[in-house]
Amino acid sequence: MERKRASDYPQDLLNLFDKYVHGAIDRRGFLIGAARFAVGGLTAAKLLEELSPKFAEAQQVPPDDERLVTETLEYPSPEGSGTMKGYLARPASAKGKKLPGILVIHENRGLNPHIEDITRRLALDDFMAFAPDALTPLGGYPGTEDKARELFQKLDQNKTREDFVTAANLLRKRADSTGKIGAVGFCYGGGMVNFLATRMPKLKAGVPFYGNQPPAADVPKIQAPLLIHYAETDERVNAGWPAFEAALKENKKKYQVFIYPGTQHGFNNDTTPRYDAESAKLAWSRTVDFFKEHLARD
Repeated sequence: MERKRASDYPQDLLNLFDKYVHGAIDRRGFLIGAARFAVGGLTAAKLLEELSPKFAEAQQVPPDDERLVTETLEYPSPEGSGTMKGYLARPASAKGKKLPGILVIHENRGLNPHIEDITRRLALDDFMAFAPDALTPLGGYPGTEDKARELFQKLDQNKTREDFVTAANLLRKRADSTGKIGAVGFCYGGGMVNFLATRMPKLKAGVPFYGNQPPAADVPKIQAPLLIHYAETDERVNAGWPAFEAALKENKKKYQVFIYPGTQHGFNNDTTPRYDAESAKLAWSRTVDFFKEHLARD
């Protein structure tokens, strides 16, 4: 059966699903709203199932890939949530070699299988990639997206931000790290990349995918060059771009921005119908090239 794409669904339904994904409505609210799109034998529950992630179908790099060494790290975050966990991946061929690091920051569902897969993809490009799980203090990613979203709303975001700062510094200071790190994140994680850029002068490169923008007053603190990816059809996030761009220009910051025509929020996530293969491939190649350029510099 051919995989459905975002264009196979009404835009109003996709907008409704976006509200559900970001916690503006709950599951019941989505099902009630989606009922008017349930035609031709479809039910609202079936529409939700179609739009929800299919992790196994989208996996690109198996967890047991022999080209990689992966492990779960536990680390202290005294200014944040106490004790945290994350997923680390390195190329097996790099034994004894120092590598640049990339912090991988998940969406608002914690460290799910899709983000672990992205972490492994980066490791195959000769980076040491580390993906913390913000849900660690609540037991970690619970195995379902619905439960993960519910738990995510219970996090103390002040502590969570410190958890990511701590994770970035852990990655930078590891004995097998070159000390040069970048960060990539998606949606919530994209916003966290922007935050880290304002907080960490030693961050060497930041790549936010459709992430919320930092306050204009914090933009002068940014030292890292940014590669910014947006979807064209993403009114909620894109509304903050003009002010962010003005602040970046005013403060003479280094950045590139790409807005991908015809794409939806989440277009890089290959587990859902919002995935746009052509745009995702282009955005990802730009991302890897950007990291190779900036993390290789002295």
